Amino acid sequence: MASPLTHLGDMPIEVFMRDYWQQKPLLIRNAFPNFESPISGEELAGMALEEAVESRLVLENGESGPWELRTGPFTEEDFLTLPRTHWTLLVQAVDQWLSEVAELKESFRFIPDWRLDDVMISYAADQGSVGPHYDHYDVFLLQAEGKRLWQQGVKVDETSPRLEGTPLNILKEFNAENSWVLEPGDMLYLPPQYSHWGIAEGGCTTISIGFRAPSASVILEDLAAEVAMGLPDSLRYTDAGMEPAKCPAEVDSESVARLQQQLIEWLKQPEKITQWFGAVMTEAKYPDTVALDADEAADWREQMPKGAQLVLNPASRAAFCREPATLFVDGEALSAPLTFAQQFAESHEISWDDIEAFPEIASNDGLIDQLVAQGTLIYPPEDF
Repeated sequence: MASPLTHLGDMPIEVFMRDYWQQKPLLIRNAFPNFESPISGEELAGMALEEAVESRLVLENGESGPWELRTGPFTEEDFLTLPRTHWTLLVQAVDQWLSEVAELKESFRFIPDWRLDDVMISYAADQGSVGPHYDHYDVFLLQAEGKRLWQQGVKVDETSPRLEGTPLNILKEFNAENSWVLEPGDMLYLPPQYSHWGIAEGGCTTISIGFRAPSASVILEDLAAEVAMGLPDSLRYTDAGMEPAKCPAEVDSESVARLQQQLIEWLKQPEKITQWFGAVMTEAKYPDTVALDADEAADWREQMPKGAQLVLNPASRAAFCREPATLFVDGEALSAPLTFAQQFAESHEISWDDIEAFPEIASNDGLIDQLVAQGTLIYPPEDF
């Protein structure tokens, strides 16, 4: 199994996290020496034929106009009728299906697991791209096969003009501040909102390791409801000690400041926030994929004493916290022995030795039964 990177090129990870992470782009030449792509463009196209796999095609000059977007699953005929140049195939969450791609994630465990979104892989024909755009998340762009010209522009946001007539968020104006040609093993890090444009120089494959972060609107809306459930009805806005009103009709700044301070006090529920945050950050991106494996290991009590192992479904997510001891799996906060919760969240495996050490997890309708029933725990897939 791969180990977390200690350096990005010659740069220690500590320096990267201090000076670049979420702050500014970084080109890392030869980040993965002698890198060999875990998947070819043809194999990627084969994945895009599958119903369970999310895939897209972007044609710069499509039948419906510039920057046409098509969504999968596709057919072999779809690929046979593509032009020779200026198109890109993108396949999401390839790490859920191929162990070699999943293993790449181990290199990025200098960032918490629960921040990782998925590993997307794209194949572009010559001059293929998805246009100048920006993302709301951090991403490492690892060149796997061929060459790609990356141009990086300024930070932009929702107010930046978009190209009309396409469902893609193509920037209407793009001026490159930096340009690099990446070859296999080279990697470009981009923080959120930096505009960029990657153009294939010949056929090429690029691996995108993206990281998730909930938006402020989601945090405020979802967390407020969670925290509010624990507050008594008697806890209300108060204004003891306020001065006589100078203008009774005015909502004055002192009252607003008082409310802001009370909100801070009401939010001082670290355990509840931890439980909410852990659950939100481990929600499966594709829960239907997890559900496909429900009860696949229902006979685990019979099989595990014989040496069988249970593993975390590749489409599932797990994390843990210490206070209180909690295992977060696929959007749920589950009580579990701390030592077990940490061990499983880090290794993604359960053996019979674990069951003997923590027999409570194996009780009828207990933790293992629950996770097996929903497809979170399965026997190791053939490719993993």
